[in-house]
Amino acid sequence: MKEKEKIQRGSGNVFADIGAEYPERVQVRAQVMFRIAEIIRRRGLTQKQAAKLLGVPQSKVSCLMHGKLSMFSLDYLFEMLNTLDKDVEIVIHPKRPREKTATTHVWLKAAFA
Repeated sequence: MKEKEKIQRGSGNVFADIGAEYPERVQVRAQVMFRIAEIIRRRGLTQKQAAKLLGVPQSKVSCLMHGKLSMFSLDYLFEMLNTLDKDVEIVIHPKRPREKTATTHVWLKAAFA
């Protein structure tokens, strides 16, 4: 007789689900990295071209394109976005009353290329 597989619904943040420290911050970094990689792809840049534009080694662009989160701070990623002619806005506001703790979120506007 087969054992029944258990399926557990995710929280919406894979980093929280796997027990990462500060999962909202890790998710934000992942989202920003994904957008930078998306910009590079949409512009049709090779890793070498992107590296020259961003002023980083090609190996760093490879890490970015493959989602190696530990290689990039948010500050560093924000600098890359600025270099790619993207504005970065940070908004700080009081915690929402329905939330137990304050959180970190990122909202990425469409038409980002």
